[in-house]
Amino acid sequence: MDEAMVSAERWRGQVRARGSIEQDREALARLIEYDHDPFETELYESFSDPQNRLVDRAERSYAGQYDRRLRRLRERARHAEVDE
Repeated sequence: MDEAMVSAERWRGQVRARGSIEQDREALARLIEYDHDPFETELYESFSDPQNRLVDRAERSYAGQYDRRLRRLRERARHAEVDE
């Protein structure tokens, strides 16, 4: 694997490993109701920003699509080896 592929795999792994911005937003909303911390409020506002939510959704979608594509390519290669 070359450096670009390793970097891409690492990025996709990080995207899969982190929670979605929606989950974080909901957790922050519960925390704000509990203690009204200004820092948590600022984070909640950032996570509620439509642009940030759109970017998070797009990153997660892209990573998932690419992983599905790689699985399909591996399956095709495996079936091609069996057919030969």
